[in-house]
Amino acid sequence: MRLVVLDGYTMNPGDLSWQPLMDLGECLIYERTTDEQLHERCRTADILVTNKVVLSEERITRLPSLKYIGVSATGYNVVDVSAARRAGIIVTHVPAYSTMSVAQMVFAHILNLTMPVARHADSVRSGAWSRCQDFTFWETPLVELDGLMLGIIGLGRIGRVVATVGHSLGMRVSFCDDQSVTDKPAWTQQVDVDMLFAISDILTLHCPLTESSARIVSRERLAMMKKSAFIINTGRGGLVDEVALADALNAGQIAGAGLDVLSAEPPAPDNPLLTAVHCAITPHHAWATGAARQRLMDVVVANVKAYLQGSPINLVEE
Repeated sequence: MRLVVLDGYTMNPGDLSWQPLMDLGECLIYERTTDEQLHERCRTADILVTNKVVLSEERITRLPSLKYIGVSATGYNVVDVSAARRAGIIVTHVPAYSTMSVAQMVFAHILNLTMPVARHADSVRSGAWSRCQDFTFWETPLVELDGLMLGIIGLGRIGRVVATVGHSLGMRVSFCDDQSVTDKPAWTQQVDVDMLFAISDILTLHCPLTESSARIVSRERLAMMKKSAFIINTGRGGLVDEVALADALNAGQIAGAGLDVLSAEPPAPDNPLLTAVHCAITPHHAWATGAARQRLMDVVVANVKAYLQGSPINLVEE
């Protein structure tokens, strides 16, 4: 079996070991693969591991040796799963490896917006405290979370962890979900999406990107929100109408946003959110703690091993 890793750099920029994967057979590992390089690198491959390299129907049909595609991520939209199935190719993914890391990033953004530590530390370093007439100062409103309404769109694995952390900080928790959630925690309430936008002090997005959820943060729903509200997005950039959000921030229609994802990544220099006020953006790395990437690597290896043993796991069923 010939195994090719198409874009291993993001999962493993050098601090993890590829050896467990290499032990499974002939293995070629590329940090990145361009469209022009794809066919030559893959034409004799039995197994492909991809993170962001797109495997479309046209590309799949040109790879007659291919028997297995392992997506080194939870989302698998980079693979035409229907085309793979027609070609008899198994597709697997890695569910739930980054749950705790992403939930941690949600609160990193929440705390950055409500208690701006870095901004005030920079002010102190620049001498502002030394020049101050009083023993204290603050440059932005400082917001206590206790008693605020945390709104969660999507009560899946990550949404539930975020809800639990928010509850532990004294927040009230409401959520909306495509399904009626029968096993919700007793201290949460399920409401419709428009109600959630209206009542949330902090709204955080944890639903998949689908036709119905695309731009769920719309101009109309932003107008429903409190002026003091914050939006957090660690899900998918396409959940947000970025022009509408930038306009809302610049007009003071909401208080701020913390984003780890954008609709195009890397973003174009003219993306309006890059210059919007009170908007903190991190480069889609909520998933990328060392612990989460090690779990990702472990499951990628386990998926390939299970396939080779004839009992594949973590199958993509679509």
